[in-house]
Amino acid sequence: METTAASPAAELTTLQASALMLAYSVIYVLPLYASDATRPSPSRSRDDLAAIRARVRAVTLSTVACSVVTLITIYRLDQQHAALYLMGYWPVRLSESAKATLLTAILFAGPLYESLLIDGGWRHLGSGLQHLWRSWPEWRNIVAGPVTEECLFRSAVVPLLVLAKASPVHTIFLSPLVFGVAHMHHFYEFRLTNPEVPIWVALLRTVIQLAYTSVFGAYVTFLFLRTGSLLAVVLVHAFCNSLGLPRVWGYMEPYWLPTNTSRDSPFGLL
Repeated sequence: METTAASPAAELTTLQASALMLAYSVIYVLPLYASDATRPSPSRSRDDLAAIRARVRAVTLSTVACSVVTLITIYRLDQQHAALYLMGYWPVRLSESAKATLLTAILFAGPLYESLLIDGGWRHLGSGLQHLWRSWPEWRNIVAGPVTEECLFRSAVVPLLVLAKASPVHTIFLSPLVFGVAHMHHFYEFRLTNPEVPIWVALLRTVIQLAYTSVFGAYVTFLFLRTGSLLAVVLVHAFCNSLGLPRVWGYMEPYWLPTNTSRDSPFGLL
C-alpha cells in the first residue's frame, strides 16, 4: 500500500481512528456472546456445528458493517484514492499475494520439507482440500476466520490509521495489540469448558496467546502495508492457521494429514 503519496488534509485524528479500531473489535466479538446460539457453555464444545454456523453468520455481519463504515469514511475523507484500493480489495495483486505466502512459508521450511517430501504428506493435499469443504471446524479455522478477521483488522482498520497519518510504528506494532486483546475472550471459553484446569494455567495460556497473536498481527499489518493486498494477508492467515505455530523441533502435522484431528487455530478469534 503506497503511503508515501500526498495525503489529504487530516480530518480524522489518530485518536478517532484508534477509537474506531476498538469499536470494531467489540462489534466483532460481542455477537459471539449475544445469543444462546453463539454463546459458549460448559455442555457445548466450540466445535459444535450449530454454534460454528451461528458464529460465522454473526461475525460476517459484523465485518460487513464495519467495512461499510470504513468505506464511507474513506469516501468522505480521501478524494485521491479509491476506497477499494486503500482497503486492499482492488487490484487483487496475485503476484504480491504469492510472494507474501512464500515468504511466510520460510518459517515452516524445515517441517514442510519433512512432512510433504520425506513423509509423503503431499499425497494427502487433494483429500485435505475436500475435507476442508466438508468440515465446519476446518472451514471456520482456514476460511471464515482468516477472511473475516483480515477484512476487519487489516482492511477496515489500517486505512483509517493511514488517513489519520498515524506513524508506521503505531500502525504496525500498536494496532495489532487490539487484534491480540480481542483473542482474550478465549479465556472465558476455556474456563467454561475446562473448569478442572487451574486458573493460573488458563491465564498463562491467554497471555501466551496474546503475545503470539499480537506478533502475528504486526507481521500481517506490515504485509498489508507493503503489498496493498487483502488477498495476501488472508492467504497468509489461512496458511498459518492450517499449519499452526512454527516449530523449531518436533513433528508438524498439517490439518490435511488423515492422522490429524480438528484443533483450534492459533490465530483465530472464532
